[in-house]
Amino acid sequence: MTAKQFYSAEDIQAYLVSNLAEILKLSSNEIDATESLESYGLNSAQAMILVGKVEKLLGFQPSPVLLWHYPTIAALSERLAEESEVKDTKVSHKATTPVLDLNAEAVLDPSIRPPSGNYELIPDPRRIFLTGGTGFLGAFIIKELLDKTNADIYCLVRAENPEAGSTKLKQNLQLYSIWEEQYNTRIIPVLGDLSLPLLGLSPEGFQMLAANIDIIYHSAAMLNYVFPYQALKTANVLGTQEILRLATQIKVKPVHYVSSVAVFESTAYAGKVVKEDDKFQHWNGIFLGYSQTKWVAEKLVKIAGDRGLPITIHRPPLIAGDSRTGISNTHDFINLMAKGCLQMGCFPNIDYMLDMSPVDYVSQAIVYLSLQKSSKGKAFHLQHPEPAPLSKLVDWLRLFGFPIQMIPYEQWQSKLVTDVTSAENPLYTLRPFLLERWSKEQLTIPDLYAQARRPHVSCQATLDALAGSSIACPPIDSQLFMTYASYLISSGFINVA
Repeated sequence: MTAKQFYSAEDIQAYLVSNLAEILKLSSNEIDATESLESYGLNSAQAMILVGKVEKLLGFQPSPVLLWHYPTIAALSERLAEESEVKDTKVSHKATTPVLDLNAEAVLDPSIRPPSGNYELIPDPRRIFLTGGTGFLGAFIIKELLDKTNADIYCLVRAENPEAGSTKLKQNLQLYSIWEEQYNTRIIPVLGDLSLPLLGLSPEGFQMLAANIDIIYHSAAMLNYVFPYQALKTANVLGTQEILRLATQIKVKPVHYVSSVAVFESTAYAGKVVKEDDKFQHWNGIFLGYSQTKWVAEKLVKIAGDRGLPITIHRPPLIAGDSRTGISNTHDFINLMAKGCLQMGCFPNIDYMLDMSPVDYVSQAIVYLSLQKSSKGKAFHLQHPEPAPLSKLVDWLRLFGFPIQMIPYEQWQSKLVTDVTSAENPLYTLRPFLLERWSKEQLTIPDLYAQARRPHVSCQATLDALAGSSIACPPIDSQLFMTYASYLISSGFINVA
């Protein structure tokens, strides 16, 4: 699949305009080559379709990251024209990708500082503010807060009016079968947007919210395995800064921040044990845009803590489904990867550990720990205490009747390129995540996530803090797998035929 000729920037621009219009169901006249691609609202699937079309024209697959480093069709066309003239396109791209200094990104607005005076934990908060209520983990945190407190839950939600906001939140809990009609009066929508200044509220509305709420749970984040840091920064980093601003206005409000074990993805931690109270100073070797934003955002929370804001940090891994019902988020990486590999008929034979924790365990632990006075200023690891190897998952799938095999990783990558050529396989939109090469060693993200290159995330202090609470992480065994598989099959997500 090599190009037989070079294409000029004008040729590529005309091709991109035509194909972007087709993807978005617009006319070519409605596409402005000087307009930011982000303004057209491309999702990761559409971005990959566009990249796939360019690949067919040029004879090589350009990195989707270029869609953000060269954010207009005009600029992207110029860059792709240069790449089409270079035999080794990967070297060309890597030489021109801007170097991101995460430490320089971790700067909190100096005006964000809590009022002076000591803060005492409110044992029975009446008004809780929560972000992420329309997400998977957020839905379960809402349920847990409603069950374990007497508070009303004020949920940030993007909607046209309060009725639409309430419906959106209710439907999300219904989706995961955790809705109860008694919740109706206690879930209150706050119309706004995490990616906007003051969370999209008016200055008066922001101040009113700051005066009324008692505590904040910040679990919202834009999760995308394709987008680079700059595409996620506004929501994940600047949005966290606005949450911290809210927490310090008028009166002090503790912030319980849902971070990620991804803050330890730097190669500096490879093979090392990282504990809850370890500082995370290293960022070199964090390549995934989402992980980069979580590193910076948690740094902002830490800075606010150093300024006197009461904070607690919760670091989950990948989050699996409800261990009791099997209900899962079918848009998450675990399920998309499993479904895609089943369609391929094979999994990569890679030393990878399944350390995902069930969503009910994560939400119960977050709420319980957040209500303990001793948790102030601490971080907690919600990592599964007993991970299972990927090979164990494949064994269970075989027992379930799926004719699959494990093949060498390089062979699996080749099949991913040759066999997965449309969005019918969910791995298609994840190909940049799975195939993009990083670091001097030119490793893919899955290479970098191999067990030998990952830290050993200790959760012992978290388990100690949960002792006596009856909250325990279910083992990753055949029973848990059967619970998940039964749901995925009965819902139609996975086809056994």
